[in-house]
Amino acid sequence: QVQLVESGGGLVQAGGSLRLSCAASRSIFSRNAMAWYRQAPGKQRELVAVITSGGRTNYADSVKGRFSISRDNAKTTVYLQMNSLKPEDTAVYYCNAGIYVTTFDPGNYWGQGTQVTVSS
Repeated sequence: QVQLVESGGGLVQAGGSLRLSCAASRSIFSRNAMAWYRQAPGKQRELVAVITSGGRTNYADSVKGRFSISRDNAKTTVYLQMNSLKPEDTAVYYCNAGIYVTTFDPGNYWGQGTQVTVSS
């Protein structure tokens, strides 16, 4: 069943920005943490950013200083603001609800993904 719905992807030139949204069901959003993953063709899915229910965040080294994860509890939505985009950011971006203490443990809840394509 649909519990996480990603949106906001698209085509953008290098250096541009996009904001991704992940609308979650209330029960899923109540998990300890929300996260964004991405998967490029031929590559493994990688963790991009995490935000806990209390607002603590963590980022992959490759996106630090460029991406920002946030959440709106009233809307049960998590966002990923992506700035200074690079072609290597091209991937399908997925949302996940899981547990974060020292590392993020993904749950069995994934959205359909949203495509981000960054051109040179």
